[in-house]
Amino acid sequence: MQAAMRMAMRARAGVRGCRKAKEGTRKVQTSAGRKVAAVAVEESGQTAVDGKVPQEQLRNIAIVAHVDHGKTTLVDGMLKQSKVFRTNQSVSERIMDSNDLERERGITILSKNTAIRYDGIKINIIDTPGHADFGGEVERVLNMCDGVLLLVDSVEGPMPQTRFVLKKALALGLKVVVVVNKIDRDAARPDYVIDKTFELFCELGASDEQCDFPIVYASGYNGIAGHEPDQLEDDLRPLFNTIIGSVHPPLVNPNAPLQLLVTNLDYDEHKGRIAIGRINAGSISKGQNVSIMCPGKETKQAKISELFVYDNFSRVPAEEVQAGDIVAVCGVQEVSIGDTIACNVEGTALPAIKVEDPTVRVSFLVNTSPFAGREGKFVTTRNLRDRLFRELERNLAMKVEAGDTADTYIVSGRGSLHITILIENMRREGYEFAVGPPEVIYKEAKGKKLEPYEEATVEVPEEYVGPVVDMLGQRKGQMLDMQP
Repeated sequence: MQAAMRMAMRARAGVRGCRKAKEGTRKVQTSAGRKVAAVAVEESGQTAVDGKVPQEQLRNIAIVAHVDHGKTTLVDGMLKQSKVFRTNQSVSERIMDSNDLERERGITILSKNTAIRYDGIKINIIDTPGHADFGGEVERVLNMCDGVLLLVDSVEGPMPQTRFVLKKALALGLKVVVVVNKIDRDAARPDYVIDKTFELFCELGASDEQCDFPIVYASGYNGIAGHEPDQLEDDLRPLFNTIIGSVHPPLVNPNAPLQLLVTNLDYDEHKGRIAIGRINAGSISKGQNVSIMCPGKETKQAKISELFVYDNFSRVPAEEVQAGDIVAVCGVQEVSIGDTIACNVEGTALPAIKVEDPTVRVSFLVNTSPFAGREGKFVTTRNLRDRLFRELERNLAMKVEAGDTADTYIVSGRGSLHITILIENMRREGYEFAVGPPEVIYKEAKGKKLEPYEEATVEVPEEYVGPVVDMLGQRKGQMLDMQP
């Protein structure tokens, strides 16, 4: 087997951050009251902060990782072993990847909710995208969670998106459970992976408590897990037990006025717009009059027509849902992601969701070629504008603005794949339009011009090291490290 060289390089043409002369020390701050309250509950088992009590029957987790590290496959195993499906029921692979593009490309594009029950405890699970271009999906859904399963490939170890999602989870003070996945691979090196993961925690400024993370070794495809890489059980019980024992239950005040932060939207032909989010305080019931609030915006009124909770891979109708649970709400047609559904008498808005800025932009314009109108049904400027602004309702990481001409719109996203998925969806929906070349977005900060960059790790046989280094050097890449 040929020796491979591992290189880490930084290339200007990428889209993951902004170049700085020197990066200062980063400190992680937990969200207000969460850490203090969690410690108090562990010590006394009672409420300690503002009348909040733990909802012991609930756990809210998100599964986060770099692309292709096995998140959706692990969710498949968790669903199957929770007896969600009948014994004789035919179930496809990657159950959570529900739309055509996800199945064709083999990646998760949209975050999705489901729930299972284990030992009488309901575990709300959010499956998230692994590609960095869809990082906005991860950023907003973490607001619904109390903990995350950080999946790391047993061979590759932490990768660029691992750093991004872990940074966001630590900043929110979430409990992190490290899952070394694909442990059954022949080339698995669990000790190396754990060491690199610990180093990543330290680099991101994690506290001593956060660095003392629980570890589970698993094979999502085979549905097995264990606390030692060479001592795996025949099922995923070690993973379930670690989730229940390590992730804190939601700490909420069920008697306070209603507060529900909308973190996702869905649509149904009969029910209309469906708002999805976690109840931060109080309770919500069918037929209740509520206020839709957002800092800096006018308050709107609405009435809850239907309520649903997630249970055993389906939405289940409910009459009333208590704080701490994740709920889908119908009847709020004018709601947007980041809005707060609150008590209409004494409700207050929660801080709006913020995601990182786009790094690439592309021009969308009406097709004016000689063959215009031959392939699509929607070809006018109005059609194009309406569809692009409708995308903004659930895609917080994307921005749309008017271009230099009346028939041009500038669409900004987190990367070329982010915008490519939008283009392909619009094409399949019958839209016909033209696009321009992608352009990098520059920013000004403290009198300096900042540009996006990407950190690339390349594994290549030794005889090809020279050409690869030369190719990246032509794109103004900077060598950071090289090792056999």
